[in-house]
Amino acid sequence: MIVALFFLFSGIYTDFLWFDSTGFTSVFSGVLLTQIVLFLAGAVLMVAIAGGNMLLAFRTRPMFGPAMFGGGSGADRYRMALDPHRKLIFIVGMGLLALFSGSSFAGQWKTWLQFSNGASFGKQDPMFGYDIAFFMFDYPFIRMVLNFLFTAVIISIVLAAITHYLYGGFRLQSPGVHASRAARVHLSVLLGIFVLLKAVAYWMDRFGLVFSDRGFVHGASYTDVNAVLPAKTILAIIALICAALFFAGVVRPGGMLPGVSFGLLVLSAILIGGVYPALVEQFQVKPNQQGKEAAYIQRNIDATRAAYNVDKTEVENYNAQADPTKVQSKGDTSVSGVRLLDPALVSSTYEQTQRIRGFYSFADPLDVDRYPDSSGKLIDHIVGVRELTSPPEGQNNWINRALVYTHGYGFVAAPGNQVDSSGLPAYDAKDMPVTGPLVTSTNLKEPRVYYGEDPASAEYVIAGGNPNNPQELDYPETGGTGQKNTTYTGTGGVPVGSFVNRLVYAAKYSEANIVLSGDINDNSKILYVRHPRDRVQKVAPYLTLDGNPYPAIVDGRIQWIVDGYTTSNDYPYSQSESLGDMTRDTSTDRRVIAQQPSDKINYIRNSVKATVDAYDGTVKLYAWDNNDPVLKTWSNAFPGTIRPASEMSPDLRAHVRYPEDLFKVQRYTLSRYHITNPAAFYSGQDFWNVPGDPTQGDKNIKQPPYYLTTTMPGGTPAFSLTTTFVPRQGPNLAAFMAVDSSAGADYGRMRILRMPSSTPIPGPGQAQNSFQSRFAGELNLLGVGASSVRYGNLLTLPYAGGLVYIEPVYIQVAAGGGQEPYPILQRVLVSFGSKIGVARTLDEALQEVFGSEQEEQAQPSDQQQQGRPEQANTALNSAISNAKKAYADAQKALQASPPDWDAYGDAQKRLEEALKALEGANTQQEPAPSPSASPSASASPTATAAPTGSPPATPPPASPSASPTG
Repeated sequence: MIVALFFLFSGIYTDFLWFDSTGFTSVFSGVLLTQIVLFLAGAVLMVAIAGGNMLLAFRTRPMFGPAMFGGGSGADRYRMALDPHRKLIFIVGMGLLALFSGSSFAGQWKTWLQFSNGASFGKQDPMFGYDIAFFMFDYPFIRMVLNFLFTAVIISIVLAAITHYLYGGFRLQSPGVHASRAARVHLSVLLGIFVLLKAVAYWMDRFGLVFSDRGFVHGASYTDVNAVLPAKTILAIIALICAALFFAGVVRPGGMLPGVSFGLLVLSAILIGGVYPALVEQFQVKPNQQGKEAAYIQRNIDATRAAYNVDKTEVENYNAQADPTKVQSKGDTSVSGVRLLDPALVSSTYEQTQRIRGFYSFADPLDVDRYPDSSGKLIDHIVGVRELTSPPEGQNNWINRALVYTHGYGFVAAPGNQVDSSGLPAYDAKDMPVTGPLVTSTNLKEPRVYYGEDPASAEYVIAGGNPNNPQELDYPETGGTGQKNTTYTGTGGVPVGSFVNRLVYAAKYSEANIVLSGDINDNSKILYVRHPRDRVQKVAPYLTLDGNPYPAIVDGRIQWIVDGYTTSNDYPYSQSESLGDMTRDTSTDRRVIAQQPSDKINYIRNSVKATVDAYDGTVKLYAWDNNDPVLKTWSNAFPGTIRPASEMSPDLRAHVRYPEDLFKVQRYTLSRYHITNPAAFYSGQDFWNVPGDPTQGDKNIKQPPYYLTTTMPGGTPAFSLTTTFVPRQGPNLAAFMAVDSSAGADYGRMRILRMPSSTPIPGPGQAQNSFQSRFAGELNLLGVGASSVRYGNLLTLPYAGGLVYIEPVYIQVAAGGGQEPYPILQRVLVSFGSKIGVARTLDEALQEVFGSEQEEQAQPSDQQQQGRPEQANTALNSAISNAKKAYADAQKALQASPPDWDAYGDAQKRLEEALKALEGANTQQEPAPSPSASPSASASPTATAAPTGSPPATPPPASPSASPTG
């Protein structure tokens, strides 16, 4: 018993120490105190009601015992067996009942805090005229209390009946039931109270109709308003009458009145509560559903759009062009600088080129943020932090896990629109120690990462021991076998210098070394709950968090930014959906981003922006949506824990972005609720779908939204989160949606470009199929040998009066030295309407699509044609020989450890020249193309397949002087 109490104390005390170290003790004490009060209230009330009725039944047992009805019964045997132990049985039974009821009541602490601190919405529901806050905060609490009272009365009836039976209060004899007056009165009163509660429940059910799913959409339907609502009112009155009849059984003996009241209650519930609404639904609504439900569909549309915060979405008809010859792309710079590096693919490239040692890793996928270039222009960057996984194999002992390998190191970033001469990211923050122009411009002072997303963050570490003899691995020394050590000096973590603290944490983690280790001293701190999401969730348990925290350099430190949502399923008339289903896409299916729970919601706001310092774990919560009544409610419950957004530094605001999961929920909603006319909504002809991810080949996996800088018609370039829609039937593009993601006046501005119905614009799946079929030869040529082709994110952007598809193509190269294959950017595909281009850079690919028509070449003379075969054979043999030599040199450079990228780049240039010569030699052997041939047929110099005997080709890189955007 003492050991169990000690472990219980250890769990609570270590929780208090953790909250104290983060500065959120008010959350710990507030939640704990609320749970204790609710536990005691639930336990005391349940014992008082159920136990009191049981004692009352015992006190009113017949004075003359069971014999008053004549003869014994089976109850006598039970009574004789239980009676000697009745006190013990009563105490144990009431104790268990108190434990379960108290725990159940304490689990409703969020409901109580919302009820007691609820803020007004200032908006009324269209049916009852009550403030929305009544349905969000008051109604759930009233239902909770009613459920508790129903449970208490039912348990009381059962326990009282058993007690009366055991002690002769009534007998089950023929004919009928023989009961003492005390038993009859007692049970009649309890049944009357039960029916009285049922009358209250019927009355409250009227308000619950705003959540009904009976009709075409959620919310009170025609049947609910015209049949169920009056039925509930009538049933409440009938229940009151039945309760009075039960109470009348107290003064009038016999079972007639209770029997009549019970029969009346059941019959009215069936006929009025069930049959009548079913008849109205079947014979009035279904034959005329569109007309009958129109007003209620409109209520649902208005409420859903408001609850999901999409009521201000701008939908505009976009007369998109599909013919590139009819548009002027010159001067349209809206795609300049578009992000080509795919954060989901280049994670392995970062891993292999920047992790330095095998015990470091990068998140998958990486994140997209914005940083200025040398001219001050904001450029989309692919960013990640180098996190520690675990000690090397064979050294994974407690000392290394807890005391030596304590943290990751470094921030790695690359512009999303550039690669180097080998097709690798052009890092502007890299290596250990961290170097690069981005490090200088952001004034990064603290690159160490004690708090991060790696699974190792779930484990504790003990840091900050002896500053004179540091033993924490900081980073391996360059070009050697030594290491640079450090000692943690951050403010985060719980001090474990005292024996008591070491003892309770040894109990918490079942690790005796925490007490016994001589390396732990007064300067040591234990760091745990180190994942940013877990850390924010613990200090703000009332929030639902975005599945993808992202790192940013803010005021010289690495900060994790986490988006927090306030959610509810109690917004009247709003459509309720599964949060997990609405946010599902390729990223969640790959389980690289945290999946949201399947809980149903019908209200969401991005109310909080949270930050977690990667070095000391400091958590800060900022109120991002001051107009959210749910956030105001939680701010009232935990005053002082949420800071005003005005306290955010300019540097932090520059890295705020529109959250992914909220956008996924809103695009799911807008796939239907872009329609605001109830008749059009009922027909559903213009409903949309989020397209399947074309790069995955599975139509059931939704394409994820993409962060990129884009320019909407009539606007300026802005960092946005974008997605596309296709019709419910058909693969064509139905709409393009983007939301402004940069903090500022236009933050959250959501615009939908609706495609014209008269001009078919290819959808993402069609564009992907066109890419793969049109350039299969060239791309297959790139992916032979030890390489394979990987398609990056298929981006959709407004451009030149239409929609352009841009997709990077990577060659996954198997490098030497035991490294895993990783992708290198080698081609850019562009599609506009039916015209497609492929090149090494974006500008070149755009030129192929929008450039001037190539001049028709004259037919060669007969004399020229006669001289071609001999010249072609010589050129062909030379090209093959050069290609073989260049390919062999490229493979040799890759197999080096580490790979020799300079030699690889030089070999790629020579291979490119050889492939061009190879195409020229083939052209000399073939007849000249007819003047009417499509100019796109020779879109790329490498489009011609290699002849028999030529070596498998590795991908030619981009020119050293050119980025993918030219």
